[in-house]
Amino acid sequence: MNNELFELLGLSKREITLYRALLSLGPSAIRTIAEKAAINRGTTYDCLKEMQQKGIVTYLPKGKRRLFSAREPEILLQLAEERRHSLDSAIDQLKNRVVPELHHLMPDFNTANVSYYEGDSGIEQVLRDILNTVEAQQPKRYSVFSSKPIRQHLYRPFPNFTAQRIQKGIEVKVIAIGDGGEDAELSARKWIKTEGRVDAAYIAVYPPKCAIISLASANYPTAVVIESKEVAAAQKIIFDTLWGLL
Repeated sequence: MNNELFELLGLSKREITLYRALLSLGPSAIRTIAEKAAINRGTTYDCLKEMQQKGIVTYLPKGKRRLFSAREPEILLQLAEERRHSLDSAIDQLKNRVVPELHHLMPDFNTANVSYYEGDSGIEQVLRDILNTVEAQQPKRYSVFSSKPIRQHLYRPFPNFTAQRIQKGIEVKVIAIGDGGEDAELSARKWIKTEGRVDAAYIAVYPPKCAIISLASANYPTAVVIESKEVAAAQKIIFDTLWGLL
């Protein structure tokens, strides 16, 4: 049985061990429970008190002793529902109150608006940010400058990027620098013909952000994401003007 499921409910590994021991034992004294779970008595007692507060353990007095029992396993579903309700409430508060209030504390632009990423994992974060940001907007659309040398490396860490973009109903306009590039659903592409060597570069304009991805030595990918309405707006004007001329 996967302990991670129990941990998502806020139960520690010791509490999971004790809960399983109690289910198999039935009502039992602390010494018996501690022996069954192979946990010392002091720690067992402290854990049982925590488990009582979480509602998954009960006890009955028997003379001077207490017999502890595990509540039925369905209590775990109740814990999960309570956690989901709390999480939904937290998300609503974050969206509607907390995040807007925190944004008001920030200046219009500072160094926190510039983020740096590197390696395949960093590029994957940037690509996912593009999808998540654009998905929340209307219309769901962004623009890209893309040069030929970077294309074979760009989606290496996120091979199903295009499939997810299409699934989310996101449109993209691409100005391809150099030959190549594949057409895909919900995409439009125009080309700039070039002569000679072209550096690897990918610029995504998805207001209020711009992402710039390039390759360092040994084709090591790096990226910068700038979050600025003004910068993104200027880049969009440049893109739209060039698009209209091609």
